[in-house]
Amino acid sequence: MFGCDKYNIKPDLVSLAKALSSAYMPIGAVLVSPEVSEVIHSQSNKLGTFYHGSTYSGHPVSYVVAIETLKIYKERKIADQVKSISPKFQDGVKAFSDSPIIGEIRGTGLILGTEFVDNKSPNDPFPPEWGIGSYFGAQCEKHGMLVRVAGDNIMMSPPFIISPKEIDELISIYGKALRATEERVKELKSQQK
Repeated sequence: MFGCDKYNIKPDLVSLAKALSSAYMPIGAVLVSPEVSEVIHSQSNKLGTFYHGSTYSGHPVSYVVAIETLKIYKERKIADQVKSISPKFQDGVKAFSDSPIIGEIRGTGLILGTEFVDNKSPNDPFPPEWGIGSYFGAQCEKHGMLVRVAGDNIMMSPPFIISPKEIDELISIYGKALRATEERVKELKSQQK
């Protein structure tokens, strides 16, 4: 469920939010290690209290939604579903890494980002006015898939319930959009000459 578990990191603090309620209710939390907790507790006792709440802290509806959400994650084995389907997603999209307009494709699980650059170099971005990321996003949309565009980076995070067949379709659309975007880059470069 957490990057620290996947990468075997022992953090002192872990912040949680969206996953606690699948983003259906506002709720957040911070998990602290025993070492941090002991310091907070010892100092709080000296000061009389450790005030850390605000108007909507501890709202019972958010807590009930979070508890039920975590129960559903466990019952439906959501983490196992992601582990079983994510290699197909990651490997399928990363197969396009050799494209001349892709600097890097990076991600884990069902989260993935693509960075578009010229000459495969992070130090050689496309002119912002070319809108390469936006063009790629529009090509994806044309074929029925939405991606999040941030400049010349796009992010993808399909739902946990995505099927292997749907991943094949996602990869196919990604490839079509990439080919169209490569052609657009060639066109724009030829106009510069």
